Amino acid sequence: MEQEFEGTRRGFAQVAGAAGLVALGGLWTPAGAVERKAQNKAQNKTQKSKTSGNAHEEEGPPVTPPEDLMREHGVLDRVLLIYEAAMRNFDAKQDFDPAAITQSAQVIRDFIENYHEKSEEQEVFPRFKKANQMTELVDVLLRQHQAGRKVTETILRLAPNGRTEGDERRQLVGGMQSFIAMYRPHAAREDTELFPKLRKVVSPNEFDAMSEGFEREEHRLFGEDGFEKMVDRVAQIERLVGINDLSKFTPS
Repeated sequence: MEQEFEGTRRGFAQVAGAAGLVALGGLWTPAGAVERKAQNKAQNKTQKSKTSGNAHEEEGPPVTPPEDLMREHGVLDRVLLIYEAAMRNFDAKQDFDPAAITQSAQVIRDFIENYHEKSEEQEVFPRFKKANQMTELVDVLLRQHQAGRKVTETILRLAPNGRTEGDERRQLVGGMQSFIAMYRPHAAREDTELFPKLRKVVSPNEFDAMSEGFEREEHRLFGEDGFEKMVDRVAQIERLVGINDLSKFTPS
C-alpha cells in the first residue's frame, strides 16, 4: 500500500512538473502563465511611466509669470537690436529697408504694448500697489509705458519715408534712440527688481491663476504657440536686415 501511494505521489509530481503547475491562492495554475502575467504587468507599468514621462517632457513644466514676462522682454530686446542696425546703416549712409523698421514697430505695438504691457498693468502693477510695495517704481514704469506708445506711433508714421535723408529721417532716428534709451533700463529694472518679488505680494493661488490668465490672453490674441510665432516673426526681420547670425556679434 505504501509503495503504491509513493508511486502515485511521484507520478503526480511528474505530471505537475511537466505541466508547469504551481500552487497559487489554493488553485493550481500553470507556472509559465503566472510568470508571463507578472512580466506583462511590469511591462505595462513601465510603459505607462514612460508615456507619462514623455508627455511631461513634451509639455514641460508650467511657465511662471516672471519667466513669461522676462522671455517677452527677450522679444523686445531683439527688436531694439533691429532699431540699432537701422541707425548704424543710416549713420554710414548705407541703404536700409524701411519695411524692417515698420514691421519691428508693429511687433512692439502688437506684442509688447497691447499684450505684454497690458498684462503688467492689469495683473502685476495693481498687486504691488495693493501690497504697498515698490509703488514708486511701478509709477515710473507705468508712465514709461504711456510714453513708449507715443514713440511707437511716431516710428510707425515716419518709417515709410526712412530711405530719404531729411528731417523725417532725423525724427525717426531720434524716436528709435529715445525708445532704446528708455526700454533697456525699463526692462532691466523689471527683470531684476520687480518680477523676482512678485511671489511675495500674491498668494500661491493668485500666482498660478496669473500664469493661466497670461496663457489664455496670449492664445486669444495670437493663437496657439503665440510666443513662438512672435519669435519667428522677429527672426524673419533679423534675416531681412542681416543680423540673424549670432556669431557676428562675437568680438574678434
